[in-house]
Amino acid sequence: MALEKFADELPIIETLKPQKTSNGSTYYEVTMKECFHKLHRDLPPTRLWGYNGLFPGPTIDVNQDENVYIKWMNDLPDKHFLPVDHTIHHSEGGHQEPDVKTVVHLHGGATPPDSDGYPEAWFTRDFKEKGPYFEKEVYHYPNKQRGALLWYHDHAMAITRLNVYAGLAGMYIIRERKEKQLKLPAGEYDVPLMIMDRTLNDDGSLFYPSGPDNPSETLPNPSIVPFLCGNTILVNGKAWPYMEVEPRTYRFRILNASNTRTFSLSLNNGGRFIQIGSDGGLLPRSVKTQSISLAPAERYDVLIDFSAFDGEHIILTNGTGCGGDVNPDTDANVMQFRVTKPLKGEDTSRKPKYLSAMPDMTSKRIHNIRTLKLTNTQDKYGRPVLTLNNKRWHDPVTEAPRLGSTEIWSIINPTRGTHPIHLHLVSFQVLDRRPFDLERYNKFGDIVYTGPAVPPPPSEKGWKDTVQAHSGEVIRIAATFAPYSGRYVWHCHILEHEDYDMMRPMDVTEKQ
Repeated sequence: MALEKFADELPIIETLKPQKTSNGSTYYEVTMKECFHKLHRDLPPTRLWGYNGLFPGPTIDVNQDENVYIKWMNDLPDKHFLPVDHTIHHSEGGHQEPDVKTVVHLHGGATPPDSDGYPEAWFTRDFKEKGPYFEKEVYHYPNKQRGALLWYHDHAMAITRLNVYAGLAGMYIIRERKEKQLKLPAGEYDVPLMIMDRTLNDDGSLFYPSGPDNPSETLPNPSIVPFLCGNTILVNGKAWPYMEVEPRTYRFRILNASNTRTFSLSLNNGGRFIQIGSDGGLLPRSVKTQSISLAPAERYDVLIDFSAFDGEHIILTNGTGCGGDVNPDTDANVMQFRVTKPLKGEDTSRKPKYLSAMPDMTSKRIHNIRTLKLTNTQDKYGRPVLTLNNKRWHDPVTEAPRLGSTEIWSIINPTRGTHPIHLHLVSFQVLDRRPFDLERYNKFGDIVYTGPAVPPPPSEKGWKDTVQAHSGEVIRIAATFAPYSGRYVWHCHILEHEDYDMMRPMDVTEKQ
């Protein structure tokens, strides 16, 4: 069934209200529940899982340095409504883990380890069963970091892809006072956009494959798939919505919350975005661009000036397909802006050129340089298993930076695809990318560069926590591992890869 595009108005995600506040601390409670929401005017309600029963979850809006405490509660059914593959991670040591388990990760948060959402810190409904790393029911978010758009999502071992696809994702905004001086668009003109893809059946239900298209008889059923691209683009929980805007400048905080898909976003009238921020907050200076590329989990903070387009309808388009060309019926369009609202008053917001100071990480003392490869192998069923540095999840920890140390990670990607690499706890700077001869590497195993190291484009010159590692490139990033020691992870943010087995534990160790 072909759904009409731009039939539903863009929902503005509601903001979570605290249970109580006292002495600079704020306490929230959030319950994961099964829920039903209409994703398009012409579809029946879709069965989903949502934080507080909402899809996306409520936006958590906090101030820099505000101590936030959240009790995350699981009130989900005992049986998953998407296909769980119990052959991956669920049966370690002969113990089969529960079908439904959850743990919340604040993506981009500088968070103590027991509040980071470690994949094995999962819990079931009413905390009846708990994973081996479960420590506490109430998580602490100190928010001692720059203002930025973060997001929270499920991170449970081996079923992150299913829980996020089911709807367990929400926005988290940290605001800092300094930003107010820039006079950026605010209030109703500051709009978070969570973009994701899903495949919907004719009855409105979510479709997630129970295995590859042509499974062999030896594969388990269900069986994990190596990637997933949906044919329906959702923004803030609606399929191809429209938004009525005034002829003025708006700020859009854009998140790609898809499992696998990378978006390349443009305006169909040739209009420009002014990028002011990335994953870790404001850039050093604004960047004018006609296209932005967002891999899963990446965020872009942009301004769009609609003042010259009064009365026009403008489509936010996508130029990147998922294993092929974009299709005008499915993934070529994202949403529509209708510049049809009357201007409420003079637009006094600004489009500043200079935004924030950015230290040069390479001027710091570099304590360690690591070379890490994106690798692949096969499991006993012949399924592809993507790995980090030829290690599986349960292999001993190999990345153990010292607390407070600065490291450069050189990440080599000899695979055929781009992988969005995410480090927990830290933000990092991209130093450069350098192409190498992929065919030679895969034949002989040696790196022969085919060009010079290229510094990041202006869009990547801010703080990042997720970065696109392209095929046939070595990308170098620099991070200071602070402010907490303890057990964290780093992984590919294609969720099907992360679940099996492109994720590794990382220990930030105390100084000797």
